[in-house]
Amino acid sequence: MSDNELLDLAFDDADSRMSGAVSALERDLMAVRTGRAHTSLVDQLRVDYYGTTMALNQLATISTPEARLIAIQPWDKNAFDPITKAIQTSDIGINPQSDGILIRLALPELTEERRRDLVKVVHQKAESARVAIRNVRRHIHDDLRAMQRDGDLSQDEERRAESQLDTLTSGFIAKVDAAGNQKERELLEV
Repeated sequence: MSDNELLDLAFDDADSRMSGAVSALERDLMAVRTGRAHTSLVDQLRVDYYGTTMALNQLATISTPEARLIAIQPWDKNAFDPITKAIQTSDIGINPQSDGILIRLALPELTEERRRDLVKVVHQKAESARVAIRNVRRHIHDDLRAMQRDGDLSQDEERRAESQLDTLTSGFIAKVDAAGNQKERELLEV
């Protein structure tokens, strides 16, 4: 395998893993509650149903009929209690109301204090994504050094590759920052 092919493989791996970190952050941020109802708040909520743990969206239809209401309609009447219990034990802080046909989650108005707490959560999630991206960078950087030690890369090629890796890393860190800032603006919007 040529030097360029090795570098291409390393950068493809880095790009893929860094993209995964950004995607995971975006999924996590969708679950952080803003003032508006969104199905992603409960979509992936884990429900213990007949001894199997399943995502809520595999057990029910989830919709947002109003701006501050999430409606959950289980496909099986036996799923009402497990779904209700999963919502109550989750960290979303909403008490479900059930009428035997539909489970309703009315989202209360966010207080200023709660908004600030959620902004802190967003900052923590963004920092975790940055750490994941930097870990990928470190791993690829170690691979580049090993290639240079083994004679697969010259010192100049390694430096160019490190510079390219730093540019790639900076781009993904900027995406993380943009996603975190967007979510923060949503949270602080009244």
